[in-house]
Amino acid sequence: MKKVLFALAFMTAMTTMAQDLPANPEPGKCYVRCTTPDVYVNETVTVTIKPAYKVLKTIPATFKEVTERVMIKPEGKKLTVIPEKWGTETVTYVSKEGGNVLNVVPATFRPSSETIEIKPAYAQWELGAAAPDCESGNPDDCRYWCYKGYPAEFTTVDLEVLGSDAATTSTPIPSKNATYVKQVLLEPARVVEEIIPAEYATITKTVLDKDAYTVEEIVPAVTRTVTKEVLQTKGGLTTWKEVECALVEYQALPINWNLGSATLTNEARRIIDTRLMPVLQQNPGAKLEIASHTDVRGNAASNQDLSERRAKAVADYLISKGVNSSLLVANGYGENRVKNRCKEGVSCTEREHAVNRRTEFRLINN
Repeated sequence: MKKVLFALAFMTAMTTMAQDLPANPEPGKCYVRCTTPDVYVNETVTVTIKPAYKVLKTIPATFKEVTERVMIKPEGKKLTVIPEKWGTETVTYVSKEGGNVLNVVPATFRPSSETIEIKPAYAQWELGAAAPDCESGNPDDCRYWCYKGYPAEFTTVDLEVLGSDAATTSTPIPSKNATYVKQVLLEPARVVEEIIPAEYATITKTVLDKDAYTVEEIVPAVTRTVTKEVLQTKGGLTTWKEVECALVEYQALPINWNLGSATLTNEARRIIDTRLMPVLQQNPGAKLEIASHTDVRGNAASNQDLSERRAKAVADYLISKGVNSSLLVANGYGENRVKNRCKEGVSCTEREHAVNRRTEFRLINN
């Protein structure tokens, strides 16, 4: 890397030494190389203010009569309709569909019985009689307890059980047939076509014998003598001129362009008159670059074209004010030189985008 930097520094120093730099420059001052202007003289030339032209005289067309056989009624057709023919046909159909009659056979029962336990078996403690040899005068003394069991109690219930459940038997009912008579197409309707021949007549008409034509007469051109400026001496002698250092850097030209437009407004012309014209008048022979830029919104190609047209519009206005076109350079940089972070794909405010929509100028070497 150090070798590359050294080579670049050496090449820059050699290029600077090779330039025709101003003699005895003062530190801290800036200079631009100016070119002596071209010298023009007046010259008389003849200008055609009205070209030669032709006067045309027309000769009318001539006609003649001819006879022609024409068709007065085209060939036609006569159509005769033959109606359709019908016959009858007997159709048999089922007038009443067959079915079944259902007979119900009721359910039957038979007698039966069932034994039911109405009281279950049980046991309980019972107090027995006093012992005969009990010596106590208390009647509850000398008695014993027995745990006595009792059998279950049952009863028999008469009932009926199902012998056979209810059922049905079916008796078929036969279907009945009937007939009806309907009309049937024996022969469809048809059309008989008869050709009626065309009719003709003989007519007389006027036709073109010879079309109209013209005869030319040349009217000579009208000329005028005018004076114009022509280059007598070509400029190009260069000298170095001291300028303000700020003018060799880009300076803002605060033109507010209409959206998508490269047309100068009255306010834009006033800004050019008050801002740029004094710079050119105070630095005769110095070359001026006009640079126009856009923000990154929109298509890059259209932004490039718009910036070039805006820079050219400023240059054309200066030329109309008498500035030599050889001293003007109009450059459009589109969206390639943004001054802040608002590059492609970055979200920015309208004020941030406005910083990049600018037109600038600076003095450059001839």
